[in-house]
Amino acid sequence: MAIRLLRGVLHGLKWALCAVGAVALILAAMIATPLERPPEMRSVSESVKLVDFSTMPPLERFQARDGTWIGYRHYAPNGPATGRGAIFIHGSSGSSGTVNHALTHAIAARGVETWALDMRGHGGSGTRGDIGYVGQLEDDLVDFVAHVRKGAPDLPLTLIGHSAGAGFSLRLAATPIMQDMFVRTVLLAPYLGYDAPTNRPSNGGWVSADIPRFLGLTALRKLGIECCAQLPVLAFAVPANSERILTPTYSDRLMRNFATRGYRLDLPNVTHPMTIFGGAQDEMMISDKYAETVQAIKPSVDVKLIEGVNHMGMVTNPKAVNAIAEDVATRGAGQS
Repeated sequence: MAIRLLRGVLHGLKWALCAVGAVALILAAMIATPLERPPEMRSVSESVKLVDFSTMPPLERFQARDGTWIGYRHYAPNGPATGRGAIFIHGSSGSSGTVNHALTHAIAARGVETWALDMRGHGGSGTRGDIGYVGQLEDDLVDFVAHVRKGAPDLPLTLIGHSAGAGFSLRLAATPIMQDMFVRTVLLAPYLGYDAPTNRPSNGGWVSADIPRFLGLTALRKLGIECCAQLPVLAFAVPANSERILTPTYSDRLMRNFATRGYRLDLPNVTHPMTIFGGAQDEMMISDKYAETVQAIKPSVDVKLIEGVNHMGMVTNPKAVNAIAEDVATRGAGQS
């Protein structure tokens, strides 16, 4: 009897040691593989030349529920007010103070009160390139809308997102609490998730992923081990020495939060009107696949392509800026 018991203990110990060894190998692989930043993507960095920053409003801040100060810019409506509001979510690496100013300024110039956020982990919000937990970005946006409502309690709000920010906006639009906050969602050149047929490989050279580290962290979570989510797993093709303005890398938890949960999962849960704008010359996304990809799941989503416009042109090219700003200013909650 004692021998059987001893054998059982030894057998269990053997498997426990194997598990510890497997975890150690995963951790070693995660640490040993460095994250490499891709070469600067000129089509992105040169888009700044198209933007007049002299009209940019100053950075303001509000305090989120955890005490962190979150940055944003408030664009008062210029000209006849439409009685509408908009909240803009920037793309990966960006902030409220980058090239999307051309679009947010144009929206406000058409009478729409507009706010542009520095999402936590970007710009003037929190720790650059990281967040505290997956779901914190949603909490921040709930807190921000509450902040906006102090001065504009009844203003109907449209949620606008660009690129990764559009993927995150889709994530928000599928959440019941967010559906009560916004009357409409507008997605600009959206990143619909790693498995979407609208992606070009490595987003056209914009992003480099540390695949061994990503897989290692995924394996640990499946084992019930929440560890090392602060490690960087994505690097962006930003110019050298641009860290003061741009966010060069994302931690695992920021990457997982600042995105859709998966377009197949989120789209069926969207209940209010949604419009997608894509640039026909987008070098990161395959824009002509947006309609078939999205409408196969949600036929009511309106998809528009703008000729002669690339990825960053969606927020800088006058042709796209004017079309999107006019759309936000004139289309109501009952229209996609």
